[in-house]
This record gives sequence, C-alpha cells and structure tokens, in this order.
Amino acid sequence: MGSQSNPQMKVVTGEYGYVLEDVPHLTDYIPDLPTYPNPLRSNPAYSVVKQYFVDMDDSVPQKVVVHKDTPRGVHFRRAGPRQKVYFASDEVHACIVTCGGLCPGLNTVIREIVHSLDYMYGVNKVLGIDGGYRGFYAKNTITLTPKVVNDIHKRGGTILGTSRGGHDTMKIVDSIQDRGINQVYIIGGDGTQKGAAVIFEEIRKRGLKVAVAGIPKTIDNDIPVIDRSFGFDTAVEEAQRAINAAHVEAESAENGIGVVKLMGRYSGFIAMYATLASRDVDCCLIPESPFYLEGKEHFAKKDKIPVTLKYIDPTYMIRAIPSNASDNVYCTLLAQSAVHGAMAGFTGFTSGLVNGRQTYIPFNRITEKQNKVVITDRMWARLLASTNQPSFLGSKDDGVEDNEVEGYEVESEDGEHPGNKETGTNEIKALDALSA
Repeated sequence: MGSQSNPQMKVVTGEYGYVLEDVPHLTDYIPDLPTYPNPLRSNPAYSVVKQYFVDMDDSVPQKVVVHKDTPRGVHFRRAGPRQKVYFASDEVHACIVTCGGLCPGLNTVIREIVHSLDYMYGVNKVLGIDGGYRGFYAKNTITLTPKVVNDIHKRGGTILGTSRGGHDTMKIVDSIQDRGINQVYIIGGDGTQKGAAVIFEEIRKRGLKVAVAGIPKTIDNDIPVIDRSFGFDTAVEEAQRAINAAHVEAESAENGIGVVKLMGRYSGFIAMYATLASRDVDCCLIPESPFYLEGKEHFAKKDKIPVTLKYIDPTYMIRAIPSNASDNVYCTLLAQSAVHGAMAGFTGFTSGLVNGRQTYIPFNRITEKQNKVVITDRMWARLLASTNQPSFLGSKDDGVEDNEVEGYEVESEDGEHPGNKETGTNEIKALDALSA
C-alpha cells in the first residue's frame, strides 16, 4: 500500500483502485504517545458483545454501486471503539460547543456525548461552552454531568446556547490550552466545521495533545458525503403538518391555493422529501430545478377569477422542536462514534453515516461543497411522478430559451446551480393548488 498525506487528510492507496481517505491521528505529530487498554473491556454492558471492537483496517466504501471493472474507489475509516485508547480516563478534560442555527437533535447529541464519556470511559470532567465559538473566550462554561443532561433530549434548541460567527482561532485555542482541555466536540454546519478544521490546524502547530471531533449539523441536509444529517427526518415529519393544513385550506375554498415555504436556500431536500411523504402536493419548486411562471395564458383570458391563497411558513416551528425517534437514535450513534474516535487518538475528523455505516471523515471532505438534489436522479423522477408537475427541462412554446427559465439557468456541466439571478436568493415552495 502507498500513502500520501496533508495535515487534514491522509490518503492510502491499495490494490484494485482502493483509496482510503484517512483522518489525522495524534501520533502523526506527537510520537511515542502511551496507550491504555480500552475501559470497555471491563464494562459489563459491552464485555459480552462479540466483535465489539473495530479492526484498525476496517473501512467503508463511499460508493456501493459499481461496475465489475471499475476501481474499488474512495473509502473512509470505520467508526467505533478500538482495543487501545490514547487517553487515560482521569486525564480527559472534554468540552462541547454548539454553533450556528437551531436544529432538532442538538440536545440529544450533547446528552449522548456526556453519557458516553461517563458511562463508557469513566470521564467525569466535561464542560459546555456557552454561546457558540465566542463562548470560549467571552462567556462562562457549564459543567455537564449525566444528571444535568439527563432529560434535555426532550427539549428543542440547545442548552448550551448558540451563535453565528465569533471565530477567533488564537483566542479559542488559547482558551483550550489554558483550561487544560484535551478533547473538543464541535457540533455545527459546514461553516462551523471549517472553523473546527482551523482550530485543529492551530492545535497541531502547537503540538498539543488535543483531539478535535466534529458532528455535522444542518437541517437542510446539504452536507456532502454523509447519508443524511441529524434533524432532517424530524424536519420532514413536522413539515407534514404545514402541508396538510395548506391542503385542507385549498380544498375548502373556491379556486383555493395553498403555498408552503420550507427551509433550504440552496438545497431542496426538505421540500422534496416532504412532498413525497405527503402525496398532497401538486407542484414542488426547489433551487436546483429551473422553472418558469408564465405559460399559454389560459387563465389570463378569463375575467376576474376569484382565488383564495393561503401562505404558510413553518420554518421556526420546525427548527425549534425536539428530535423524533429516528433522529434520536441517529444522534446517539453520531455522539458515541465521535467519543470512540477521540479516545482512540483520532483528531481533525467529522463523525458521519456513509452507506449506513458510521465513519470518520476528514474535515475538508465535509466542507468542500454543498450537497444538492440531482434533478436527473431517480428520486426527483419519483417526485415528478407523484405531483404530475412538468420537469421544466423541456423546450417551451413561449419564446423562452432553453437555458433561461424565469431568472434561472439550467444546471451546468459541473453540477453547480447558479441560483436566482434576479434576487440572489432561493426559496423552496411546495404548492397545493386546485384548478377551477
């Protein structure tokens, strides 16, 4: 096997086109670190579990559908507990910070990190950073114990508070060093993970024995590589209430139209999945798909058609609720995987689900681009079959060029969508309309 590395990712190549995009390890820049037997060996809950420890060579493929002659492709290191750990239980001083917007499941992740550190590894020094990144140097910390976080998963929001911005790398790392923190758990979206990568870089330059672990958070499901982000299932489920209300309003009035605006400025996953789940939507408009608003003017030829329009925007209702059962389980897996990785000495990684398996992903792979709906994929075709709406990709009869559709351009060859040229914004709308 060959290998090449950069500070944020180690690339290992093998036979038959095998590529492992590995994450950094503390021993990459601090040699001769002592190791300790994993405390889970003597934990009665786990000592009876066969094959509980993950082999160091286990990896998870990014692509599961391949042709017989194609290379094996990119793999990521499989998450889970290792036989040896690089932190003694009594030396661990961990901290947790939440950044960015609210999302269902934040409190569940916080709870499970604290419980995993305490019950699995015997760690009892865990701090919560109050108010996002700036809380490292501008606010007080919160001592987190299993008792403090016992029932927080039943609440929306985050008990630690959150904010956007406030990232001063030097002040943050100085605070980490001054407080004697050696495990940092950062929960946030792509901007937060970029900040986490910068923090990891500064820690590496200073040669500190500090593991930096990220847990990706975005309700829009727009983080690449991973199967989905936590809170997404809850958002789709809660959006049904708004769509159902719009459907009832539209059916109950003459020429009724119900409009529901869902989250996702650049990625239309919530709108697409909510539409497929409800089966009541007649037209779903997302940023990735071009559309035109003017046609053959059938309705314009008629005089004074009465229209009853109801507009519903459930954005903040969806963000602020507790996570559902599916997301609670997922948050547990993400949190436990992050703790296992940090204890095993991995750093500069994000915990994420790839093809149904928990993995450790380098920061730069999470932040390199946004995940978007592919409108030439089967899932979008299923939506078109459900709503019977036009694809908006064919030729128009109204003199509109194929690549100029109501302020949009057709998706470019590289898959990037330029967005709305007139307003500079993208809104996701699920429309429920009854014709006269």
